Amino acid sequence: MKTKKSDKLFARAKNVIPGGVNSPVRAFKSVGLSPRFIEKAKGAYLWDVDGNKYVDYIGSWGPMILGQAHPQIVNAVKEATKHGMSFGAPTQLEVNMAELITTIMPSVEMVRMVNSGTEATMSAVRLARAYTKREKVIKFEGCYHGHSDSFLIKAGSGALTFGVPDSPGVTKGTAADTLNARYNDSESVHELINQYPSEIAAIIIEPIVGNMGCVPPKPGFLQELRDLCTKEGIVFIMDEVMTGFRVALGGAQKLYNITPDLTTLGKIIGGGLPVGAYGGKKEIMEMVAPNGPMYQAGTLSGNPLAMAAGYEMLSILSKRKSIYKSLEKRSKQLEEGMQDKMKRLGVNYQLNRVGSMFTLFFTEQAVVDYDTAKTSDTNRFAIYFREMLERGIFFPPSQFEAAFVSEAHSSDDITRTLKAHNIALERAIQ
Repeated sequence: MKTKKSDKLFARAKNVIPGGVNSPVRAFKSVGLSPRFIEKAKGAYLWDVDGNKYVDYIGSWGPMILGQAHPQIVNAVKEATKHGMSFGAPTQLEVNMAELITTIMPSVEMVRMVNSGTEATMSAVRLARAYTKREKVIKFEGCYHGHSDSFLIKAGSGALTFGVPDSPGVTKGTAADTLNARYNDSESVHELINQYPSEIAAIIIEPIVGNMGCVPPKPGFLQELRDLCTKEGIVFIMDEVMTGFRVALGGAQKLYNITPDLTTLGKIIGGGLPVGAYGGKKEIMEMVAPNGPMYQAGTLSGNPLAMAAGYEMLSILSKRKSIYKSLEKRSKQLEEGMQDKMKRLGVNYQLNRVGSMFTLFFTEQAVVDYDTAKTSDTNRFAIYFREMLERGIFFPPSQFEAAFVSEAHSSDDITRTLKAHNIALERAIQ
């Protein structure tokens, strides 16, 4: 496979961009390669600058449910550009989008548009603190909520230990207000609440984790958190930046029948363009300026291009609900094929899947939380990734990221992927 042009671009990029990339996982460091620079995408495929064609299972990290460059979404953006790129003033598109979101996702009674998932989660936590007049927040180890200071915290020796900054530049004071619980372990949450009574403003969680690989919640786990938040007066925040409209039309909260107080969204509601949003109960959201005292603003929030793309995306998903059946069919075909090869080879690796998001973990332990995810053999994953890429299959370049199936993936694409998987798995376990 030719990589000459990508290699040259990477060399140039490293002189002017930290690490040569604008988001760390793109650097391919964990898989021992230099990144592929993408030139174009269409449907289920990517093409890099060297002309290599790949079956795409990244999908811009989730939002490309309908595949890359969907014609209706592209046309919606083209039409929007005819009227201008951005105004710094309200538009009808913002109202249409907010109405559609609140219709599809009933827990969201009011919604504020922002420009990224990080902005959404950062704002939701600030709002929860303003609403409860409390300062501490519980997050779960292995869940990623963007790069705001409050979230770049890891547990020390255990969930009851004060957090320590996971990145230089995060202050100890900020770290002290972020408490870490274990995903799928409600007892660890009870312990934190008992240790800090009447101090917890919010619990924030990825209902299906995508940022330590795909890790689903155990039965009853999310409902127990919901009940606990109600009892203790804590704001329950579901971070659906990745899962919102991906795993079901109404997100993971619809799939598991859980009603959060606040929801954060991103990726999908921009149809692939930069966007985010946070929303929830009206009485909480009315604390946001200009109605209330909790200040949050953004010059490009609700920009017309992202609103046009996102509205078209959600409209298609709302009208063609059979899309989710199609996604499940293709994803199940892929899962069963991958599992079949693992059984025939006698390896007990873990394949976690919820709907059209999945991760193959190179570990014999069931992956239910951060600690079990970290038992994965990352060296074997790196071999597997390189073998798949060589055969034109583009998986996320990290053991700890979810992959995604789109409606554009055909049965032939799945078959091709499984053929590559069979070879790559054999070579990874040698």
